[in-house]
Amino acid sequence: MSDFKQIPSINLEDFRSGNPNKKEAFVKQLGDAYERIGFVAVKNHGLSDKLCNDLYTQVQNFFNLPNAKKRKYEIEGLAGQRGYVSFGKEHAKNRNEGDLKEFWHFGQNVTDGDPIRKVYPDNINVLELPHFNKIGLEAYKKLEDTGKQLLRAIALHLGLTEDYFEAKIHNGNSILRPIHYPPITKEPKNAVRAAEHEDINLITLLIGASAEGLQVQNKSGEWISVTALPEQIIVNVGDMLQRLTNNKLKSTTHRVVNPAKEKWNQSRYSIPFFLHPRADMSLACLECCIDSNKPKQYSDITAGAYLNQRIKELGLT
Repeated sequence: MSDFKQIPSINLEDFRSGNPNKKEAFVKQLGDAYERIGFVAVKNHGLSDKLCNDLYTQVQNFFNLPNAKKRKYEIEGLAGQRGYVSFGKEHAKNRNEGDLKEFWHFGQNVTDGDPIRKVYPDNINVLELPHFNKIGLEAYKKLEDTGKQLLRAIALHLGLTEDYFEAKIHNGNSILRPIHYPPITKEPKNAVRAAEHEDINLITLLIGASAEGLQVQNKSGEWISVTALPEQIIVNVGDMLQRLTNNKLKSTTHRVVNPAKEKWNQSRYSIPFFLHPRADMSLACLECCIDSNKPKQYSDITAGAYLNQRIKELGLT
């Protein structure tokens, strides 16, 4: 199979349509892409243009606040799980240089009496921006619903029941992360906006960034630039799903490179949603993904234990 030069585009409406042929074709398209590339562009994803625009407006308003005001929302002891994480604090695994970014975390808002509510920190309210939290949490729920539908298709591709992931992701530990890459003011030594990495979670849903910079590495080691069309979101496989499927689905290395020098004065904004399961989900390799040609590659671990390992590697604890 030839190496990829671009990521495929799929239409989530085909899965939702009620037409069994379209649904089956969608499952095959998504599964093939995730086995080969690990990334797709998704249209008809369920987020309105208005919600996306409102979210970006609120995010830009937050990052434009003075640093002293933003740092009020950087809460000690939370390992960055909620609220603000200041510039340069996070770095990629196996790197020492902090990435050239600052970001915010919205987390799960449990409303149904689930005891897991006691496990999660509260979301942090930004007093200066009365609409920031409302719009952020609305986008969180929309992306969570879109991710749930994509996981239904993934389950079918793997030969599992369509609802395999439902209970495992209900009130899961997902994170919506608005990111600001500020203008670059001096020659970076080794740091980039986001060094090459793989995501930790099951799948990541990315609302289109405000500027180019995202690149995905193919099997030949080439870096392929990825820019979503205005009506698309980018959705990629994370390490938890790769581990669960014994490497059948690919968590592909990606990065955000620094712009050309003439664009150093421009900020870049990006808003990924990292879909995580509940902490007690087992990431033990699925039996359907193990055979004599593909022996089990990973030891058993829960999603919570795996997440804690990775957070330490990122320098957040």
